[in-house]
Amino acid sequence: MTDGDRGTRTALGRARVAAEVRAAVPLARDLAAPVTAAAPWLTAVLSVQAARPRPRRLPAAVVVGPPGSGRLDGLAVLALAGAGPVVTATLLGDGLPVPGGRPHARLLARDDDAADRLAAGVLDLLTGLRRPWRLRLAGLPLGDPVVRALARRRPDARVATARSLLLVDRLDDAGPVERTRDPRALERVLPDLLAAEPGARARDLVRAAARLHAVLGQVEVATVRAGGRLRAGLLTLVDGADRLPWRGRSDVGGLGTVRGAPLVGVTVSGRGRALRPVLDGAARLVPAVPVSRRRGSG
Repeated sequence: MTDGDRGTRTALGRARVAAEVRAAVPLARDLAAPVTAAAPWLTAVLSVQAARPRPRRLPAAVVVGPPGSGRLDGLAVLALAGAGPVVTATLLGDGLPVPGGRPHARLLARDDDAADRLAAGVLDLLTGLRRPWRLRLAGLPLGDPVVRALARRRPDARVATARSLLLVDRLDDAGPVERTRDPRALERVLPDLLAAEPGARARDLVRAAARLHAVLGQVEVATVRAGGRLRAGLLTLVDGADRLPWRGRSDVGGLGTVRGAPLVGVTVSGRGRALRPVLDGAARLVPAVPVSRRRGSG
């Protein structure tokens, strides 16, 4: 295969995006994508967004790969929100609870050519809207090649870094701790942990993602009990050798936060230019359309 064999396309709507996410499993595995950028997690996010259609977000995927091959060399999974005069594009799941301490998002690109095509495809999707738009991506690793490509194509793009916060598990200092990956233990502690979540969408995501990953053996439940009462609980995502403390609460200490790895984000905005509506009342009826590799502009 040569780089010239690659094409770029878009997919709109939950079903089409879910299919592209599933097709990208080998690519995500090859690039060691974090659990929060892998198919099970993104599938849970799509389900949560479908269950709570307000505020409305249209899932969109920009895909790079040889046409008809089934092989993906690049994938960006976005959510387009158009409640106001400006369409805002973020990474799917932006703002929902994720483990801290390290980059949780990923723009999948097999190499620099795929990254450049992916950046062009994202810009072409947005400049093809008939409304002003804003692209706001966050939670990515430093040096992300797609962010670099976006900045090259749009000199007005603003790239910024932020420091993540890592949830630290010191529950062993708080008392006898029971740790298990038994999904039944998750169901016993989940109501108490969900009560601490500030919003309905956050509770939905924690519930859906925790149950799905528990079935996959990727959730450790840690509990501290005294007098028959739950005094502390913590959910940790287990991704191979990595342990990612995720959601927890404690009346007896043992949980804290420290500064984690830096994250990078990019923001760029522009004017829509095409006649093709994407986020109007008939958006769900618009089919996926091919995206050219022309230089994005706004």
